[in-house]
Amino acid sequence: MKSGSKYGTHRVLEPKGVLPQGAFKISNNMEIYDNEILIDVKALNIDSASFKQIFDEQDKDLEKVKERILAIVKERGKLQNPVTGSGGMLIGRVKEIGEKLMRNTEFKVGDKIATLVSLSLTPLKIDKIHNIYPEIDRVEISGTAILFESGIGVKLPEDMEENLALAVLDVAGAPAQTAKMVKSGDEVLILGAAGKSGLLCCYEAHKRVGKAGRVVGLVRNQKEKEHLAKTNFCKEIVIADATSPLEVLQVALEANNGKEYNLSINCVNVPNTEMSTILPVKENGTAYFFSMATSFTKAALGAEGVGKDITLIIGNGYSKGHALIALEELRESEIINHIFKEIYS
Repeated sequence: MKSGSKYGTHRVLEPKGVLPQGAFKISNNMEIYDNEILIDVKALNIDSASFKQIFDEQDKDLEKVKERILAIVKERGKLQNPVTGSGGMLIGRVKEIGEKLMRNTEFKVGDKIATLVSLSLTPLKIDKIHNIYPEIDRVEISGTAILFESGIGVKLPEDMEENLALAVLDVAGAPAQTAKMVKSGDEVLILGAAGKSGLLCCYEAHKRVGKAGRVVGLVRNQKEKEHLAKTNFCKEIVIADATSPLEVLQVALEANNGKEYNLSINCVNVPNTEMSTILPVKENGTAYFFSMATSFTKAALGAEGVGKDITLIIGNGYSKGHALIALEELRESEIINHIFKEIYS
């Protein structure tokens, strides 16, 4: 077997000298190097912002969506949306392990795993797309993929359905980082609170703010408000268009007795929500952008433009222990388990 770079740079075709995520094209030749794992892929969970962009661009026509996904992978060797730059994650079974990794991996051939690194850097070959489920951003395929030595993955737990585990693992970084950031007594605003990552963030924030704190969830319509209200995670739930910062500011402050927030968390899957996240935050507070539709330029210049001295955090899909934290939420919370089973099983 040939030796490869820990970070997968041996797969980069163009431009040379960059990492796989930043490359335009990588090799999806499925002959593995000594530090790679070959995976038989069953399903892709596409990043929410990416799937929405492709779905809308193709006029919600599933055949056109299939063609677009296949075209991206053929052109790039990976599933990286050229508009959003994001990818998603996959599940499958370990087919082969490189000689060098056999001594240094917890996986063995036949294990059912989920990758916890983005499809935007993962060599992928799709033989056939079987089904697309737009309501959950899932694409069932036959195909193969490569996990690099530096890549992270997790064995799917035996005590829950794989679709359920995959739905949570897909956004595991958001609740894990929420758990790190929220402190007792904090007032927290969560935009996109009724979505997959939003629900998990609401749960983690609710656990940590205590009686002196407050979690406010912002959703886009009455149906989402009723859905979120079933959880009792939020002290207040407000309806607003997340792309309208002044509207968001008004309803958010009203829901917090006129006060600004220690922390806002953006879980929205559409562009132009940066200022809606920033405006409600108090001086020296934090705005956390988990949304892959976030523009760093709009967030940084926007905060400067309104004189907000706050910490801006771009969401990292990886946080130490994030997979275990996310899966444990399903075990801890009956209502989260029920909601996710209802939607994703």
